[in-house]
Amino acid sequence: MEVQIRMWNKDLPTLISPWIPILLGLHMHFSWATTCPEECRCDRTFVYCNERSLMSVPLGLGEGYKTLYLHNNQINNAGFPLEMHNVASVETVYLYGNQLDEFPVNLPKNVRVLHLQENNIQTVSRAALAQLLRLEELYLDDNSISTVGVEEGAFREAISLKTLFLTKNHLSSVPVGLPEELRELRLDENRIALIAEDAFENVTGLERLLLDGNLLTDEGIAPGALQTLVNLKTLSMARNSLTVPPPNLPAEFLVKLNLQDNQMNEIPLTAFHGLHRLERLDISNNQLQSLTQGVFDGLRGLRQLTVRNNLWLCDCNIKWVILWLKSLPATLNVRGFMCQKPERVRGMVIRELTLELIQCPNSTTTVPQPTLLSSSTAESATQTAFTPARSQPTPTPSPLTLLPPTAGEDREQRTNDPVSPRQESLRVSFAVLNGSCIQVSWVSTFAVTAYKVTWVKMGHSLITSPMQESLVGGEREGIALANLEPKSTYRICVDPLDTLNNYHPGDDAICSEVMTKSASFHSGDNTTGPEQATQQDPSSPFLLAGLIGGAVLMVLVVLLSIFCWHMHKKERSDSSKWKYSRGRRKDDYCEAGTKKDNSILEMTETSFQIVSLNNEQLLKGDFRIQPIYTPNGGVGYRDSQRRNNSTAYCKNSVPESDTCHK
Repeated sequence: MEVQIRMWNKDLPTLISPWIPILLGLHMHFSWATTCPEECRCDRTFVYCNERSLMSVPLGLGEGYKTLYLHNNQINNAGFPLEMHNVASVETVYLYGNQLDEFPVNLPKNVRVLHLQENNIQTVSRAALAQLLRLEELYLDDNSISTVGVEEGAFREAISLKTLFLTKNHLSSVPVGLPEELRELRLDENRIALIAEDAFENVTGLERLLLDGNLLTDEGIAPGALQTLVNLKTLSMARNSLTVPPPNLPAEFLVKLNLQDNQMNEIPLTAFHGLHRLERLDISNNQLQSLTQGVFDGLRGLRQLTVRNNLWLCDCNIKWVILWLKSLPATLNVRGFMCQKPERVRGMVIRELTLELIQCPNSTTTVPQPTLLSSSTAESATQTAFTPARSQPTPTPSPLTLLPPTAGEDREQRTNDPVSPRQESLRVSFAVLNGSCIQVSWVSTFAVTAYKVTWVKMGHSLITSPMQESLVGGEREGIALANLEPKSTYRICVDPLDTLNNYHPGDDAICSEVMTKSASFHSGDNTTGPEQATQQDPSSPFLLAGLIGGAVLMVLVVLLSIFCWHMHKKERSDSSKWKYSRGRRKDDYCEAGTKKDNSILEMTETSFQIVSLNNEQLLKGDFRIQPIYTPNGGVGYRDSQRRNNSTAYCKNSVPESDTCHK
């Protein structure tokens, strides 16, 4: 026994010694967490001192807390005690919405995230940032920091800084001496007009740069200012005054480039050279009218291109864009290519344009003059003869030999173009049948596999409906375009396909503008034929509306009559069974025996009670209460008499239909 005790005494220090640091750590942890300033509320690792009208940081903040909320107070520069700098556990501090006018000192030495937005900070010193060696994120948005207010190299003192937000300040240039570890820099909504050659020479690891809403011009950006940002992935320079994209863009890792809301009127062919990894490009809201062919050829990784709200001119220079858009893979999303000029194609999507709609001043393609057809006759037609541009035009054209007229076409008005018989290979005629149908007919002297017919409604200033198209077999000699709008102008084009199923828009295409007839005709018109069946009586819609309205009115009158009859019948039935209620349930009362008596009998569950209605004393005398009908149909209740009393009771309740008499 003594041997065991001696062994325990010998091994006791060995058993206890590993637990001593753990116990001390737990003790220190719980003792720290219990120290909370009186003005604040503490919860686990959070200290809430926000929105308390504090003029300074509260004293008594202990260790163990990681997040300190001091926002929306009235703390000024003198409100930071020295002991606060020695609190080692705090990593995040919220100080936005206070009254600071310079970068504060004596902040917790190990803070990693610092929010100082919406103050009035004007100066940033090197000494203040030199105290924050572990600071990684600094938010200085919406202050009054100017270029001269930042001490040179001040931000470089925060050697661990990776995120710096300086949005909505008064900077006129990029601050000098940025930290080398910086990954994200926001300088948007300032007054920056100059970016020097060496502005970003020390921040080669920068990945995201925002310069939106400044005063940058082409001359204000040094040629090599952005070239040193070899790791840049996002560059945004929207809402500036650039007329061309900035030169020497970092090409190796750039993924997103925003150049919208500038004044760019051209993009050089080499502007995006080498941007093989670029995925998103935005050049919206500029002054671009055309693009140099091949400007997007090097963007192999492009996934989204936005070009909205530019002044795109749809002339011969836009032809390559049409072909390029139609050849794009499904992985590339292009938005905003829409014609603004000339007026005849304004509002049309460039991708849906056909080449015959493009006006080329020096083109050799013969384009027929548009002919507007009058609707004064019952039937009108336009016949146009056209020669493919692949044939060389002759200097002396000869009159065109017309197609033999068919039945019902004697009254057609025709417009003939003088074309040499040798050149004539396709003749097309347009016949307006009625207000919603146009017959398109053609004759071809060469082999045609199929015809492509396209039509679109024209408006005063722009095309008002999407272009429609239809493929017709080569054996057919016409197509009827139905469901058109009356008294509207349509541009109709016919493209023949050759034996190889190829068509050549702008070469073989024959186009003309045709106007449909109005929907109704004069009453004196005695024409007969298919178009007469499509005439509509102008009064037929009003007649139908009148019939429907009359029927609805009759139904409402009948329903109202039935309702009034039912209510009248119910009122008569109720008046014959009237019982006095005065606020109580009618079924609980029976009428008194004489009209002179102003009292009624109140029924309860087990008795009767006579109650005065006008609070007058009841007449003294004998009362005799006798039920007339019993629940089983006979007189089963004994008479009850009470003298010199105004109330009489019976043993059982009276049925609901019984009448009581005095």
